[in-house]
Amino acid sequence: MLTLVFWLSLALLFYIYLGYPLLASVLAQIQGLPISTNDSYQPTVTIVIAAYNEADSIEATLNNKLELAYPDEKIEILVVSDESDDGTDSIVERVAQSSSRSIKLFRQVPRQGKTAGLNTLVANATGDIILFSDANSQWDQNAVNHLVSNFTDDGVGYVTGKMVYVAADGSLVGDGCSTYMKYENWLRVKESAIGSVVGVDGGIDGIRKSLYQSLRADQLPDFVQPLKVVEQGYRVIYEPRALLKEDANEDSVSEFSMRVRVSLRALWALKDMAHLMNPFNYGLFALQMVSHKLLRYLAFVPLITFTVAALLLAPRGGFYALCFFGLVLLYAFGWLGRKGEERGRSSSFVYAVPYYFLLLNIASLKATMAFLKGEKKVVWNPRKG
Repeated sequence: MLTLVFWLSLALLFYIYLGYPLLASVLAQIQGLPISTNDSYQPTVTIVIAAYNEADSIEATLNNKLELAYPDEKIEILVVSDESDDGTDSIVERVAQSSSRSIKLFRQVPRQGKTAGLNTLVANATGDIILFSDANSQWDQNAVNHLVSNFTDDGVGYVTGKMVYVAADGSLVGDGCSTYMKYENWLRVKESAIGSVVGVDGGIDGIRKSLYQSLRADQLPDFVQPLKVVEQGYRVIYEPRALLKEDANEDSVSEFSMRVRVSLRALWALKDMAHLMNPFNYGLFALQMVSHKLLRYLAFVPLITFTVAALLLAPRGGFYALCFFGLVLLYAFGWLGRKGEERGRSSSFVYAVPYYFLLLNIASLKATMAFLKGEKKVVWNPRKG
């Protein structure tokens, strides 16, 4: 029985992190679906931004959007302030007064969270394409053009750009996060080729306004909205030319808290959209949902069972002992990475990747425990980077 647990756990971990990506890559080569793009296509667009106490970053974000290479008459910017009390509103109003582009502020009282705020903004948007930006998102100058070029394809309903986390001091979490994002972005390229990507980042995304569906305040828009698009029969694709630079969290405490919050809301989203995991109705996308999201969020389970089984089987030597030794290195390097951060020192790739891998899995474990207790997150605080 113990050997069965060992091999099943190892096989599942291999599939989650390597097997599914390899399968997606093979399928992309065999049955790649082309996307018709037109870089000269310029529909009307509305950029929507939800903000709560973003006085430190909202002006830079708005100025960034005002510098985008897109016709002024075809772009508007809508900001919802979720009962901010730090001067965010006055900053938005001041920038709007001197702007050559339309900037409108909406105030949400009492606090209802990001999702409710986005529902309000989209209802007031005039653009054919809705673009989602975080309150601290810095887009590349040509990001809008690259995003909307994909909407010339009638089958595309949602487009997500490429987020690049920047750690100015080369900090540990930034390094580990950067490696994780490279892995995710590579996988999104493959998933786009076979139909639709399963997950997006939310800081640089676009949707046809006609496909937007109002969500409950407790639902995660970055996750549920793209799934609603797939549900309506349209594709969700990845556009790597649309770049977003965002500061990496300064420390693992901030990163861990963010990952727990996102993982918890994602688990509730999986519950809400569980019908998309039915292969008889959604075919390959159902496999993608299970492989890329459900199993990924629950990967801590086979990681724990594999660790326990390897520990107990290590005395037999051979492959069992080798796997146990590998796990010891994984946990040791992760611990050293954590200690290095506590001392304020950046660590090498060798320590950063194990550290971030373990951080993600522990965050998923904590989020799953909260999910099983029925906990939900609706409001949010500014991301600290």
